[in-house]
Amino acid sequence: MFGLGIIGLAIYAYTIYDVVISNFANDSDKIIWILIVILVPFLGTILWFLIGRGKRI
Repeated sequence: MFGLGIIGLAIYAYTIYDVVISNFANDSDKIIWILIVILVPFLGTILWFLIGRGKRI
């Protein structure tokens, strides 16, 4: 179980890193995605990889 927790934490940290380094049309989109990922970690991570990565410039 500990290994799964470490993997989950690594994916979560990578998601935050990916959002921060991504280029968006405006800064408000970046802030919104960061808030989504931080406030709703599991769902935010899934949404980022399914929807968000395709929306960045």
